[in-house]
Amino acid sequence: MQELTITKINCYKLFIPLKEPFVISLGPLYNAESVIVKIETDADITGWGECSPFMSINGESAGTGLVVAKYLEKALLGKNPLNIAARIADMDAVIYANRSIKSALDMALYDIAAKHAGLPLYKFLGGEKNKVIATDYTVSVGAPAKMAADAVKIKEQGFPVIKVKIGKSGPQDVERIKAIRDAVGYAIPLRVDANQGWAVDEAIETLKALEPFNIQHCEEPVARWNFMELPKIKAQSPIPLMSDESCCDQHDAKRLIDLKACDRINIKLGKSGGIYNALQMIQLAEAAGMGIQIGAFLESRLAMTAFAHLALCSPNIVYFDFDTALMFSEDPVEGGMIYKEHGIIEVPDAPGIGAVVKAAFLKQE
Repeated sequence: MQELTITKINCYKLFIPLKEPFVISLGPLYNAESVIVKIETDADITGWGECSPFMSINGESAGTGLVVAKYLEKALLGKNPLNIAARIADMDAVIYANRSIKSALDMALYDIAAKHAGLPLYKFLGGEKNKVIATDYTVSVGAPAKMAADAVKIKEQGFPVIKVKIGKSGPQDVERIKAIRDAVGYAIPLRVDANQGWAVDEAIETLKALEPFNIQHCEEPVARWNFMELPKIKAQSPIPLMSDESCCDQHDAKRLIDLKACDRINIKLGKSGGIYNALQMIQLAEAAGMGIQIGAFLESRLAMTAFAHLALCSPNIVYFDFDTALMFSEDPVEGGMIYKEHGIIEVPDAPGIGAVVKAAFLKQE
């Protein structure tokens, strides 16, 4: 392995107001807060990474990420960025969990490695442009009439799938989905996300009640800690279950697969700790014949571009949830993936991720 050396690591806080509040069962979100990571090397190759910590899901904030990054920097400076496995081990030896900030550093390492190889990230990971990546677009949870009106707008914009946030009350959630189906018809697929919002019996009852509405899958019906109940829910649900908050890394994925707790998994780099761990999750899902979604928190197009590269790396990755960068009031990214008509995403062929953050948005805390 050729030797490169990490010479400098800078971290920046990115704060972008959303166009309108994004509301899920865990509460409303008004702004996107990310940590941008820039790793420099002695070979004049720079790697970029990003994470968008979500306090109620991965227990981190942009503030804690910046603090923990200082500890991780000490473990990485002077080391070879091309030996990614060793660098992940270095970070894990410093501090347990903190997967969100680790994912930003992991992403920057992969950006460096792919640039060094002269390959776009998807090719460096062994992927090919052999599928269409088209993102869904999400309806926030709220009053049924408002949700139905929002769903109509999404359909009119040409997005191929509507994702719906529910999980506030089983009977009311059924009303919400009925209102949406009455408004948009049955031709466009719906997928729902309860964000851990239901009790076990409520989940079973609600999923059964949602059967007539042609739901593609339901994400995380019950609290993440209650994953031992998922096999019971799955056995009675007419709708496929997708694990999200209960499926952070490869160890969670193996546990859920062994328990036969879900039909699909949702991989987010901010949960997994980065691409290195996500690739292991993908291998496990492939071996189990399980469908995969690549999802996001509230990252900009920088991280979203890395997610799109990853999405080209397995035939089992067939669900794409890359809409949140479209909710930003400003776009801080140069280069990167392009959102085209009908939710279709064009992945860049430049070496590495192919995206950087504009200098005006890089503010050190």
